[in-house]
Amino acid sequence: MDNFLLMATVYLITMVVAVPISARLGLGSVLGYLICGILIGPVFHLTGNQMDDLQHFAEFGVVMMLFLIGLELEPRSLWNMRHKLIGLGVAQVSISIAIIALIAAFAFDLSWSTSLALGMILSLSSTAIVLQTLSEKGLMQTAGGRSAFSVLLTQDIAVIPMIALMPLLAPYAHSSADSHGEEHIGEAFMAQLPGWGAMLVTLGAVAAVIILGQYLIRPVFRLVVSSRLPEMETAMALLIVVGIASLMILVGLSPALGTFLAGVTLASSELRHELEAQIEPFKGLLLGLFFITVGAGMNFSILAENPVPILSATAGLIAAKAAILWLIAKWSGMAQKARSLFTLSLAQAGEFGFVLISFAVSLAILPSDLAQSVLLIVALTMLCTPLLFILHAQVTRRLAEAGVTEPADDITEQQPIIVAGVGRFGQVVNRLVTMSGFQTTVLDHDLKLIQLMRRFGFKGYFGDPTRPEILTAAGLDKASILVAALDDPAANLKLIRYARERRPDLHIIARARDRVNVYELYSAGANDIVRETFDSSLRAARYVLENAGLSEFEASELERIFYRLDRASLRELAEVWKPGVPLDQNPEYVQRSRELNRTLETALMERFDQHPFERSSSDKAESEEPEHGLTHEVQRNRPGGREG
Repeated sequence: MDNFLLMATVYLITMVVAVPISARLGLGSVLGYLICGILIGPVFHLTGNQMDDLQHFAEFGVVMMLFLIGLELEPRSLWNMRHKLIGLGVAQVSISIAIIALIAAFAFDLSWSTSLALGMILSLSSTAIVLQTLSEKGLMQTAGGRSAFSVLLTQDIAVIPMIALMPLLAPYAHSSADSHGEEHIGEAFMAQLPGWGAMLVTLGAVAAVIILGQYLIRPVFRLVVSSRLPEMETAMALLIVVGIASLMILVGLSPALGTFLAGVTLASSELRHELEAQIEPFKGLLLGLFFITVGAGMNFSILAENPVPILSATAGLIAAKAAILWLIAKWSGMAQKARSLFTLSLAQAGEFGFVLISFAVSLAILPSDLAQSVLLIVALTMLCTPLLFILHAQVTRRLAEAGVTEPADDITEQQPIIVAGVGRFGQVVNRLVTMSGFQTTVLDHDLKLIQLMRRFGFKGYFGDPTRPEILTAAGLDKASILVAALDDPAANLKLIRYARERRPDLHIIARARDRVNVYELYSAGANDIVRETFDSSLRAARYVLENAGLSEFEASELERIFYRLDRASLRELAEVWKPGVPLDQNPEYVQRSRELNRTLETALMERFDQHPFERSSSDKAESEEPEHGLTHEVQRNRPGGREG
């Protein structure tokens, strides 16, 4: 117990020092965790004799991460990704296995069984590091980020047939049964089955996960929630993940795949957000611990003995995988910037390689000395991954300087409310709407704004909302509400004109810069128009009145009267406004504006002087009506609209 507490203290001290420094320097938290591991293990030798047990425990962070990813993917979303899963994913895995195996066989004179095993091991990429870094940098929803996720998901699924096929490469049949021991009892069980038997077991396990998710987990979790014991909810969430992972291990399948399927099954349930909240803290800690164990497990003595071969093999593996990924991305028609992210993020080997290396050694496919070198190469490529993301940022910056524009995101979801523009105006609208339980599709042509949104957990898509194809992809034909909140008034006007022409029945709520912009938007067909500073200016004026000697009620009453009459006058002025004619050069507008201003001033003064805020019955009834127009400058008589 004392040794455990000492080790926990060492790990935590290293984490709280190295990780924030790494993040502050722009290197990301993953590289910080890896540096922690290197300091604890190869540098200061503080890992003790519990490293293997700790590594198995830490790998559970990857399992939890895939469960949470599954919770974010409804089956429909997964089906929409089928072309990328089959196209990009299968192409990357199969081509990488073939090329790496050929290089191993001809360049290093290894046997075909060993070469194929190395091809399978090194074809995989690091799901944990890549997804963590993509999420941190807000790149998950970009075209390159989603393509990388599709390939990673395919790789995780591909681990199953790799484990099933690996015993066929063993030099003698009984090695699988004799050398596994308790640790690989599941793999041994699968290896002893015929091909059709292994397939049936696999399908049965997948079906069991789906059935458990649909008919057992939901009612049991509801029962636990009804007990109103938070610790039981946490225990139930952990039980779901641990239980399904254990089921997968028993039948020799990937526990990460099993929990991912469970997450997808529960993605459309009412339990989704509660499960995310309960699992997220454990995932973060265990995933960080996993990265530390990767760094701590690096055997630098092998690197010191053979620096040139090891470093050359590491660089060669990254270069070979990058070339394969680049060609596949180019073949699929991926844009240049997305292609660079896709290529550089997947050019490393992955954590499932550790599992396959251990399995291959137990089957006598890989010699132990070769396995140790391969383990170090895999770990070194994973250590290079954060540096590859930094390289991607440099490539992106140079492409931007060269005038290469970022491709628009692929919009995978269509919601009934479209919010175009999430600057200082649109983001408040979107936050209130989404936090009230409604789903929105958010568009903006400012990539930094979209990335900032993603860091705070809000989903948004990069793309120009004024482009017809972007609006169509966002679901303009099916949407019921469009919020036009772009910073550029001209772009906002262009958006509204196109949307009104395309959808006469669409309810459009528009952001206006000033009075002239209100008239333009009114003419373009907006239903509800909001001057961006009008309500805040009214509130400031009310504070002035309160501090000038009026009571809160008196100031509020004057504010209400001003708002109602100003809105009515604005609607009247919109009828006499002439496009392209300055307001002061439009005699009819000037005259009508003066008349309305006098009317407004008279109404306020009469209310203040003659009737010291004793509301009449008509005014009382008027104020008790729902003020639907508190943020509406102009409301048109269209289906669904209101006359203010």
